[in-house]
Amino acid sequence: MKLEWLFLTIAPCDAAEPWQLGFLDATTPMMQGIIDLHNDIFFFLILILVFVSRILVRALWHFHYAKNPIPQRIVHGTTIEILRTIFPSIIPMFIAIPSFALLYSMDEVVVDPAMTIKAIGHQWYQTYEYSDYNSSDEQSLTFDSYTIPEDDLELGQSRLLEVDNRVVVPTKTHLRIIVTPADVPHSWVVPSLGVKFDVVPGRLNQISISVQREGVYYGQCSEICGTNHAFTPIVVEAFPSKDYGSRVSNQLIPQTREA
Repeated sequence: MKLEWLFLTIAPCDAAEPWQLGFLDATTPMMQGIIDLHNDIFFFLILILVFVSRILVRALWHFHYAKNPIPQRIVHGTTIEILRTIFPSIIPMFIAIPSFALLYSMDEVVVDPAMTIKAIGHQWYQTYEYSDYNSSDEQSLTFDSYTIPEDDLELGQSRLLEVDNRVVVPTKTHLRIIVTPADVPHSWVVPSLGVKFDVVPGRLNQISISVQREGVYYGQCSEICGTNHAFTPIVVEAFPSKDYGSRVSNQLIPQTREA
């Protein structure tokens, strides 16, 4: 019963598991496109592997010195030279067309997003600003997100991945995330969202996402930003739109007032 309860605690969280192979489950169209492109390219790789392996085995079998002690001398093979030139040039075209389409779609920014979140990287924590929830003094809803020390972790929480204040977002809503550092270069990465973009001092970087399902999504800073680089996790929690407002009011706004 205890193991079952532990499994139910960890199951909804999109975090890497021990000995896991492959990607985390996609939660945005962008990440789904990355997974589909990977699968398509892997299909071509399997075809090439099978074809080349068959040629290699066939050559080793039929041209063994015991079977052909006197090998034939072939100077030219016009047909096979043409084929081995054309086919390798066609395969990258089939790979390039969907990859370019995905690359340009990832760079598209929604002109009028429903919500904007600003992430500010620090050594070694994150600060988030919800500019759509300005208070009477025109200050944004702002809070810090620190990693939870190992001694304070509860059952089911992941080491070096859990934070005290999660980023709360609504599902099926166009979101704009703006990132910038307060000190050194950082990187805001959440694999399930298909998001990985660098945070450069003195510059703003932005990306548009749309979370399609509710859940908890884990990420980390992937830029070496100092001695405690490994202690800068990122946690995004998505709620249905109908529950998002109450979640922000009950959790984030009280924490902001206390700070």
